[in-house]
Amino acid sequence: MTDPDRLVGRDQELGLLAAAVGELARGRGSAIWVEGEPGVGKSTLVQAGIAAAHGLGCQVLWGTADQLSQRSPLGVMTSCLGIRVRSPDRRRAEIAEFLLRRGPGLFRDFDVAYAAAAEMLVALVDELCTAVPTVLVIDDLQWADPASVTVWQRLCLAVEQMPLMLVGVCGPVLRRPEVVNVRTVVSRRDQTVITLEPLTDADTATLVARLVGGRPGPNLARWVAAAMGNPLHLWELVEALLRERMIRVRGGVADLPDDEADRVPVSLADALSGRLSFVPDLAVQALDTAAMLGHEFAVTELATLVREPVPVLSNGLGDAVAAGILVRSGSRMAFRHPLIRQALYERMPMPVRAALHLDAARVLADADGDPLTVAQQLLAADQLGDRWVRGWLLAAAPAVAARAPDVAATLLRRELGRSPSAAGDQAPVLAALARILLGMGRHEEAASHARRAIAVSTGPEDRGEMYWVLTRALIGGGHTDEALDALRDVFGRPGQLGSWHPRLLASSAMALRASRGDLVAADAAAAEALRTAELSGDAYAIGYALTDLWMTESVRRRHRSALERVDRALRVLGDEPDHADVRMFALHARVFTLQNLCRWVDAEAAERLTRQVAREPGNAVGAATGVTAAVLLYWTGRWDDAIAELNSVDEDGPGITYAGLRERGPTVLRHGVAALLAVRRENRTAASEHFAAGSAFPVETPADRENRDFLLAARALAAERDGALRLAVSTFGEILDRRPGEMTLIHQWLPDLVRVAVAADDRAAARSAVEVSRREAATEAEPWRADAARLRCEGLFGDDPALVTAAVAHYRAVGPAVDLAGALEDLAVVLADRDTAACRAALNEAVELYAGFGATWDIRRTDARLRRRGIRRGVPGARTPRAVGGWTALTDTERRVALLIAEGRSTPDIASTMFLSRRTVQTHVSRVLAKLELHSRVEIAREVHALTYIDG
Repeated sequence: MTDPDRLVGRDQELGLLAAAVGELARGRGSAIWVEGEPGVGKSTLVQAGIAAAHGLGCQVLWGTADQLSQRSPLGVMTSCLGIRVRSPDRRRAEIAEFLLRRGPGLFRDFDVAYAAAAEMLVALVDELCTAVPTVLVIDDLQWADPASVTVWQRLCLAVEQMPLMLVGVCGPVLRRPEVVNVRTVVSRRDQTVITLEPLTDADTATLVARLVGGRPGPNLARWVAAAMGNPLHLWELVEALLRERMIRVRGGVADLPDDEADRVPVSLADALSGRLSFVPDLAVQALDTAAMLGHEFAVTELATLVREPVPVLSNGLGDAVAAGILVRSGSRMAFRHPLIRQALYERMPMPVRAALHLDAARVLADADGDPLTVAQQLLAADQLGDRWVRGWLLAAAPAVAARAPDVAATLLRRELGRSPSAAGDQAPVLAALARILLGMGRHEEAASHARRAIAVSTGPEDRGEMYWVLTRALIGGGHTDEALDALRDVFGRPGQLGSWHPRLLASSAMALRASRGDLVAADAAAAEALRTAELSGDAYAIGYALTDLWMTESVRRRHRSALERVDRALRVLGDEPDHADVRMFALHARVFTLQNLCRWVDAEAAERLTRQVAREPGNAVGAATGVTAAVLLYWTGRWDDAIAELNSVDEDGPGITYAGLRERGPTVLRHGVAALLAVRRENRTAASEHFAAGSAFPVETPADRENRDFLLAARALAAERDGALRLAVSTFGEILDRRPGEMTLIHQWLPDLVRVAVAADDRAAARSAVEVSRREAATEAEPWRADAARLRCEGLFGDDPALVTAAVAHYRAVGPAVDLAGALEDLAVVLADRDTAACRAALNEAVELYAGFGATWDIRRTDARLRRRGIRRGVPGARTPRAVGGWTALTDTERRVALLIAEGRSTPDIASTMFLSRRTVQTHVSRVLAKLELHSRVEIAREVHALTYIDG
């Protein structure tokens, strides 16, 4: 009798799963959460519930987690999706190769690398769903590694956009917040949560009757009750009794003889062990060994450990399959149920298990086995400290860390704690641990171990590398003063740093600007770094030094020179993988500088290139790309796209980083841009959330201060909206407090400050803002953005239409669109008492632009300013309210996304075509679905084709 045949009392749950499969075949995805105690029948239910999927043209992919899974980032998802280096599918092989070869990386951030791999996995799922409706099942999700759980949650948020059915099968959550979050996401999005309860007494009796051919008698019923409605316990108990021929069926009643009633197995483990009597001794030994490898294992690894050829071993494993102990799982084998594996594992005394794990690690290592498998065996053995373990660990740490940095770090910590070796022998262990911790973003711990490594290192190359790790850890953690102190003592002895000297000089230049705002000292350090790097031919150090010089030139507003520096850096760095982080830093810098040069079209092209490079495996460096894009989209008036970018960034959290190349990343800037958009679109709830989130970050470094201007501007506009004009003036005034070495573009906010100060009748504040605008314009080598802002400030304060008209002409010629709208609003105000027709023209154009942005607050403010001067918008300037539903409600970007969906394009393909992030495309798809009141991409395609037919 098969497991599905044993399903009793689960008709309603089976109906829910079958209905979801039917909807999937019609193009509508769903997320289903199945929970219950171990053995309650969750896996059996899911197998039966999705059995019709293949017949309906869907594919099913299944993965299972176990206790070992939590230390292998993305291991469960890669197993479920069949990610193998030798996969015949190119996409899967590329992802496997990326995870295998990226290494621990002195120049990359582990969190970022896994974020990149997660993006690749989500993109793969999207492509699979584009080809065929897909069911993904993860069994025992409570044991899955956090990275896999995160990917699973992201897929749960996207099931409404693609033909994807997610089934998460979960036992007790063990208070893991990330797993609880997934359940919450499923339940809050009106998806299906199935909680399997133990069988009722009636259902238990029915199941027993089905298994034994008669209703249970009193002796059997007593033992059946001990199973407490747990189907697995019940099945194993009954099958153990059947194997022993203890059940007698007479007159439709199945019972145990009175003299044998006390011989019933008293534990599930005993019942499960009874299956082993049907398996040859060789297979029993193999099963004991397999239990040490986890819920799922490779037959080749097992053959290596039991020292038997695979063909010989396969016969015994076949017997284990026949006995219901193992099942086939693709090219691997798996225990039929985790409790079976647990029962076998716990049969061995703990000291024996530890010795066997250590022996397994040595055997697998000698056979060039998977380093992560070896490391997991060492972790379970908990016996480190001998020379073999140390030698293997130091050699394999990079490969282990590439896939499971926490495993590598834990083993190295244990080695340090248990080894009685001399200090010099500990140096390589300390260095390996410091590298891994830096890559994991654990800056404090990385700095501590780097210092210890420096103290016991003997060679200049080793010391130089550890100073590099130490400096990046300190800068990445915001401790730039400590970084400078650490370097000060060794810069007088450059021979102590080996080939790392130029890179450390470049780090010191960044720290000098960040810590003290000392541009002269920073330039001197950067110039020396550049000179020594050119002598040594270190392209990385050359690129880093040039980005240092880009920074100081930008602070001085020498934007053409800054662009020359960053362009040269990009030429030198090329596309070498080990230069990924500094290359991405330089690409972001180039986008920023092109905006300052008023080359907005070029800036957009540069942002597309940055996006394209960031999508290349190994080149993704945090979510800073999304923030950079959002700022650019804000100024160019593409606010829907900006919000989409920011929404995608929100999911990355700590991923917004520059990996220790400069101070903390633009987290505050992200919340500032989002808050400003929310205020201008009158979304008070979102604005409040971003105000709170942005204010939670400490302002300690110049980078923190120069990233908070958007947040302050948003607070000021919110105060203006609420009539608190004095508060608005003082809040804008905080932006003017620019400290030495800061890059804050004060001129961006000065016209708003003048407007608010004039409205508050604070002439002194308005006059001060005009003076600041003149100083800002004077710092520019040529008349760029600051000079245009000066024209607006002087014209508005002096009520001079000619000056404001000149600003409008500038923005009309080169942009940005947001400043053009603001200048037109100001022009309408200063023309109100002079030329009513020209005033109305400027007013109507400003409102037209604001409406295109969705800037409802700006429209209300503009109307109020002009009403006070006796001007109202007339019919010629009226604009039809922006539609909220239907095809006309779609933005240009959303319409293009819909058209590409109709062409059968996957999300990654659309992202590549439109130079957007995949998550941004997903946001647009969600909006298209909402505005068109549709439920799947299939329905979007139908809608597009129907409209095309009508238009045709």
